[in-house]
Amino acid sequence: MFILFIQGRNYDFYLARQKDLRIFAEVLSLYHMKKQELYDKIVSIFEEKMPVAETELHYNNPFELLVAVILSAQCTDKRVNMITPALLHDYPTAEAMALATPEVIYEYIKSVSYPNNKSKHLVGMAQKLIKDFGGEVPGTMEELTSLPGVGRKTANVIMSVVFSKAAMAVDTHVFRVSHRIGLVPQRCTTPYSVEMELTKHLPDEVIPKAHHWLILHGRYVCTAQRPKCKDCYLKEVCKSFPKESLISK
Repeated sequence: MFILFIQGRNYDFYLARQKDLRIFAEVLSLYHMKKQELYDKIVSIFEEKMPVAETELHYNNPFELLVAVILSAQCTDKRVNMITPALLHDYPTAEAMALATPEVIYEYIKSVSYPNNKSKHLVGMAQKLIKDFGGEVPGTMEELTSLPGVGRKTANVIMSVVFSKAAMAVDTHVFRVSHRIGLVPQRCTTPYSVEMELTKHLPDEVIPKAHHWLILHGRYVCTAQRPKCKDCYLKEVCKSFPKESLISK
């Protein structure tokens, strides 16, 4: 019998089987894993388990994605996907939407959160696209955040998805998962600080996909309430998963 002292508690581990020896070694290595090693390990796991990771918003071009992302603020992608077909059928371009009024747009989007503000933002965004960008969605942070309804998170989504730039949008899922699995320290208390920490350790070519990895993992596995820890393929490296659960007793 081996006795290991972890996090202030004694655990008896019966290591009769080879599987237990392997897991025992993995638990020990986790406590000595350096930050970059943790990032590399998690990227490797995601690459294997989720080779295709994309936004769940439906869109056909940059303008449609921009509309969808503005609508998705504090709203589910499922709800946004329900209302964008009719809206974008009648207002498929910036030119068309710029001619609409917020009152008209409101009728299409009234089932999303904050429809009054978002209807004003959509019309204002379309009008500014026409005025300043020739009707095309721009690709820099400064240009995108000059549009009504577009903050840093929305701009990062557009830069990442449309322009394949190393931009990390931090929403509630990314924020929660990054802290839970140990990618960012507790001192990262704002979306911006989480963004800076993640982009410091992730390779540029991985960042666009990593954004979706963390969102989808948070949406379906590492949920805010009752996360599915036992079914999680990151549990062996996650700082929040009780490591004694990895050892068969």
